[in-house]
Parts: sequence; C-alpha cells; structure tokens
Amino acid sequence: MSNLNEKTKGFVCLLIIKIVVMAQKVLFQFKLPMDGFNKLPTNFELVIPDENTFSDENFETNLKNADALVSLFGQKVTPTMMDMAPKLKLIANYGVGYDNIEVNYATKKGILVTNTPDTVTEPTAELAMGLIVSLARNIALFNNNLRQKKIPEWTVLNNLSTTLYGKTLGIVGMGAIGKSLARRALSFGMNIIYHNRNRLDTNIEQKYNANYTNLESLLRSSDVVSINVPRTEDTFHLIGISEFKIMKPNAIFINTARGSIVDELALINALKNKEIAAAGLDVFENEPQIPSELLQMENVIVTPHVGSATYETRAEMSTVVASVIENFFDGNKSIPAVNTILFNLPVFRGKELFTKTN
Repeated sequence: MSNLNEKTKGFVCLLIIKIVVMAQKVLFQFKLPMDGFNKLPTNFELVIPDENTFSDENFETNLKNADALVSLFGQKVTPTMMDMAPKLKLIANYGVGYDNIEVNYATKKGILVTNTPDTVTEPTAELAMGLIVSLARNIALFNNNLRQKKIPEWTVLNNLSTTLYGKTLGIVGMGAIGKSLARRALSFGMNIIYHNRNRLDTNIEQKYNANYTNLESLLRSSDVVSINVPRTEDTFHLIGISEFKIMKPNAIFINTARGSIVDELALINALKNKEIAAAGLDVFENEPQIPSELLQMENVIVTPHVGSATYETRAEMSTVVASVIENFFDGNKSIPAVNTILFNLPVFRGKELFTKTN
C-alpha cells in the first residue's frame, strides 16, 4: 500500500474492515457432508470439527461468536447453549424433525429455526415400506435362520409368512412421508386408511385411495400401523397400553417418526403378550440405547435411526442447509422456517437483514 495516497489507503482499510465485519461465522454442531457448504460465498466462515464433533470446551468457545449454528437431529440445542451465543441469529437444523431444539426459547431469544422438510420424505417412506415387507414376509428372520442353520426343512407347510395384497395399512400422520408411504403401499395392493389432526381434501384422498378415520378405528382395523407424525407435546406417548390392546393380534407396528411418540415399555409388553405380531423400529425413546428385550425378539426389526441415511439424501440435506444459510443472510424469507412468527417480532436478531431487502 506504499504507492497509494492517504485517501486511497483509508478507503482500502475501510473496505478490509467491512469485509471482516460482514463475515458470518457458521458453527457446525457435528461434522457433515460438505455438499453445498463448500460452495458458500467467501463471506461465510465455516467452523467445523476435525473429528465427528467438538469437545464441550471448544464448542462453547466457538458458540460465543457464532452467527449461525448448523444443528443435527438428535443433538440437543438447549436454552443454556442459546444463552451462550449473543450473536446467534439462525439455527439451521440438518433434518426435518426439530424436537432437538427448544424452539420456543429460540423465539424468545430472537433466533430463527429452520429445517429440511422435503429432502427426507422419499427415503424415510422407503425405509418404512422396507420394514413392512420384511416383517410381513419374514425376510430378516429367514435370512438369520438360514445362516444359523435353523431351517432344516423346505416344505410346503413350513416357512410361511403373510402377503400384503389386500391388507389394510393405517397411517397415523398423512403428511409428506405418510403420503409417500401410501403411494408405495398402493403398488402392493394394500388398502389405505389414515388419521390426521385435520382431514385431507377429497382430491388428495382420492389420489391415494385413502379413507379418513379416527385413531381408535384405525388401530382396530389395520393389519399394519405406521407412525408418521412429528414429535410434539400432543403426540408424546400417543401410542401406549390402551392403543396396543385394541390392535389386531396379527398387526405389524412401524415407527420411523420419533421414539417418544410410542410408550416403549407398552410396546415391549404388547409384543410379549402377543397383542400385536411384530414391530419395525427406526427410532427409540432413549437413542442410541435400545431395550435389550427388543433386541432379543425375532419378530422385531431395528435400525439405527437411518430413515434419511442415504448418500444422496445426506448430500441433498447439506445443499439445502447451505442454501438456507445463504438466503437467510441475504434477507430472503423463502426458507423453511419453523418459528415464522419471529419475522414480525421486534426481538428478531436478523431483522436488519430483512429490512434491507424489503
């Protein structure tokens, strides 16, 4: 800068300072696929753990100066953490479910919360259908028994299972994932009934050949019950002792939503007492712990919360979250915000970003 006059030097210094000030610090709660993130503009500083996650001390240190936090489903974002982040404007959740975040507290603090609702739909429905088929046709059981030489005879009356054609699938929560599951079940020739907080429009019901009913009727009538509602205060232990008792003894129970929607002890007892026939579970009340009773049951298939765990989906989720971050700091409201009310509240920490563009 020695050849520049004083006025030019001052302008350059101010420009450098402005660039530094405008840089947005994005803190990652967990190491994620970098698709999308590595294409963010240079005014974003990405703070990513070298290993899967930071030590508590390093995370807290970085949190103090973070403008945005990329949170991960299943990893808590607590009020204490938000209190430690005076600059935090955005919590961009990597996942559709956001029960890991104290959203009401985030709203009070002026922090916007977003999620990735569309990306997880198809793979989660795919897994649910896979669990249904595997349990109905005893695929996992036969595979294990053959490997352990527990099937000595291949005869007409041995190794029987259940066909899905003509059976009734009851979907509790006919949102995007529920509809996607219904579409798959129709291709198997299944009948669809559903229960929702609000009944769907007639044209949507016709599209999926789905009939609306109350929860009790659904549980009594279904050969397969699939849980596809979000975890809220209203859905905590939605399915418990009394619900399992009215289900068919040959019913298959599927949960790819959230573990705490189901009373896990009630489920275990229902299986032990043969109140239902089988269960396919991708989620659990106290993840990653799974009750030993479930692991010991041959009529139960468990997976480690992998509804959206495909290479393609994880990459797409990263791209969506990166886009959310860029749009947010550009003042673009076209983002999947959870607490949208915050846009109209004076406490909103990002209000200046959106004031500039409106």
